[in-house]
Amino acid sequence: MDPKKHLAQLILYFSTFDDKSLNKVIACFKSRSLKKNEVLIAAGETCKEFYFIQSGCIRTYFITKQGQEKTRYIMMEPSIGTALTSFISQKPSFEFVDALEKTEILFITHHDFFQLVDEVPAWKNFYLKIMEMAYSFQNRKIESLVTLSAKERYDQLILENPKIVQRVSNKVLASYLDIKQETLSRLKSH
Repeated sequence: MDPKKHLAQLILYFSTFDDKSLNKVIACFKSRSLKKNEVLIAAGETCKEFYFIQSGCIRTYFITKQGQEKTRYIMMEPSIGTALTSFISQKPSFEFVDALEKTEILFITHHDFFQLVDEVPAWKNFYLKIMEMAYSFQNRKIESLVTLSAKERYDQLILENPKIVQRVSNKVLASYLDIKQETLSRLKSH
């Protein structure tokens, strides 16, 4: 299937578009192939693009002052995302965005994204929906880090998104769950 058809399906999941508006939005997206470990955004750079993952996997992560990676979000096909705070504010990002495997993406520039927000009411609604989704996701993640044990977080991830456990390295998975790799190995072996 044409990658832009997948993108259209995802956009239509969040908001109702007439054909003309949807075509205008889809025309703003361009494609790019990423190699495994390719960095899209480094900490300190300003995020200028919003991504649709057609195939593959990218993640957003921070590096602590102690040099540890802390994965905030993992995006697998078909999903959307970026270094959202930097993308919205147009200030330097505190996080990195990189490809965890060979990945095909469609992307829209910050300029085009927000021009569509101004010109296409359905896109503005789409933007509102993804902001609500991002807020809810981050809130649930914080709640789980504060209230659940390492085992409960791992079990929850297996229940909600087993593909992540299957496709992501133990190092990245441990940083996503905010646990040590040794703890993750123990949890996986039980």
